[in-house]
Amino acid sequence: MSLKSSTKTDVNTTELVITIDAETFEKAVEQEYQRQKKNIQIKGFRKGKVSRKLAEREFGEGAFYEGAINSLLGPEIDAAVKETGLVLVDRPNVEIESIDKNEGVELKAICVTKPEIEISDYKGIKAPKQVKEITDEDIDRQIEMIRKKNARIVSVEDRAAQIGDEVIIDFEGFFGDEAFEGGKGEDHPLTLGSGQFIPGFEDQVAGHNIGDEFDVVVTFPEDYQMTDYAGKEATFKTKLKAISYEELPEINDDLIKDATEFDTVEEYRNDIREKLQESAESQADAAFENAIMQAIIDKVDSPIPNCMYEQRINSIMRSFEQQLQQQGMDLKLYTQYTGMDADSLRETYRDRAEGEVKLRLALEKIAELEGIEPTEEEINNGLSEIAAANKVDVETIKRFISLDDYITDIKVSKAVELVKENAVVDNEAAAKTEEAAE
Repeated sequence: MSLKSSTKTDVNTTELVITIDAETFEKAVEQEYQRQKKNIQIKGFRKGKVSRKLAEREFGEGAFYEGAINSLLGPEIDAAVKETGLVLVDRPNVEIESIDKNEGVELKAICVTKPEIEISDYKGIKAPKQVKEITDEDIDRQIEMIRKKNARIVSVEDRAAQIGDEVIIDFEGFFGDEAFEGGKGEDHPLTLGSGQFIPGFEDQVAGHNIGDEFDVVVTFPEDYQMTDYAGKEATFKTKLKAISYEELPEINDDLIKDATEFDTVEEYRNDIREKLQESAESQADAAFENAIMQAIIDKVDSPIPNCMYEQRINSIMRSFEQQLQQQGMDLKLYTQYTGMDADSLRETYRDRAEGEVKLRLALEKIAELEGIEPTEEEINNGLSEIAAANKVDVETIKRFISLDDYITDIKVSKAVELVKENAVVDNEAAAKTEEAAE
C-alpha cells in the first residue's frame, strides 16, 4: 500500500488516494480464486477442478478482482488513515480509480473526519439553582399515602354512586346501532373521577344505583389515538353492578407504628421532611447541571457531520426498541398504536441527538484543553467495578470494550466535574428571565 495523496476537500472531509502495488494485488486475486475454486464449474470440467487461467478466460480477466479488492480495502484504508492521523466518524466512501494486473490498483477514499471543536468561556458559567421549599402540605401528601395503603374497602348498597367511589360495571359501546371493537367490558372496575374513561363517562355513572341499566352518551376526543373513533359520538349501554369506597384510617401513633418503622407520627413526619429535602436538593443539583451542560451545548457552533447525528439517533432508537421489548411490545406495534412511522419517530429524537453529540465533542475538547488524563488507578478501579457488576474478570472486560473509548469516557466525566466546580449559581438572572417571559 502507498498513500499517494491526502487532500482536505471540505471542513470535515478528506480525500485519500491509495495505490496497491501489482504484487499485493496479484496475491489477493489468487486468494480470491482459491476461495471460490470449489464452486466454479465449466462444461467439460468437474466442479472445483477449473484452473484460474481457464476461469478467467471463461468469465473474464477481472472475475476475481472485486473479491480481491474487498479483501484489501479494510487493511489498506486502515493503514492509510493511520499514516495521516485522521480520526474518522463514518465508513469511507471508496471509489476505484484504476485497476490493472500489471500496474496494480488506485483507490479514492472520501473520509468524513471528526470535527475540530472550538470552545471557550466554559469556566464561570452562570445558572440558577433553586431548592424547593418543603411544606407541611408536601408531608401531608406522603402521610395520605399511608392512609390509602391501609384503607378499608366498604361496600355500598343504600345510596347512589358518587365521584370517588369504585364501581363495577358492564358496558358495550355503539356507534348508532352498531357495536364497535374494543368497546365492551364485563365486571370492569372503575374509580369515578379517575379520568380512566372518555371524558363525561364517569360523571354519567355517578348518580345511579346498583342494578340500574342506563345509556352513557359521550364523544371521543378529536385527538383520540384510534383515529377512526376520533370526534365520534358513542352510546355505551351500561349496567351498574357494585359500589364501594375506601374508608381511610385516622392518622395516629398506632397507625404509624403498625405501618412504618417509626413509633410516632412526629418521628415519621420528621423522616419524611428529611427525605423530601434530600430529594429536592438532588433535583436542584440535576437541574443546575442540566442548565450548565445546555450552556456548553449552546457554545458549540462548529460544523458537525450529519452522520454523527444519524449515528446517535440510531443508538437512541436501539435503546428505545429494547425498552419496548422489555414491555412486551415491538417498534412496529408501537408505531401502529401511536400513528407514527419509523421516520417520524426518528425525527422526535433529532434535537436530543444533536445536543448529545455537541456536548460530547465539547467535553472532549475541554478535557484536551485542560490536559485531563485519568490515572492508572482510576482506570483499573473503573474496570474492576465494571467486571464485578458483570461477574467476570477484568481481562474479559478488556476484550469486550475499547480501552481508548473507556479512557475517553473518564476524561469526559472529569471535564463535566471541572465545568460544574467552576460554575456560578445565579438565581437573580433566572428571576429576571422569568419576569421577562411573563
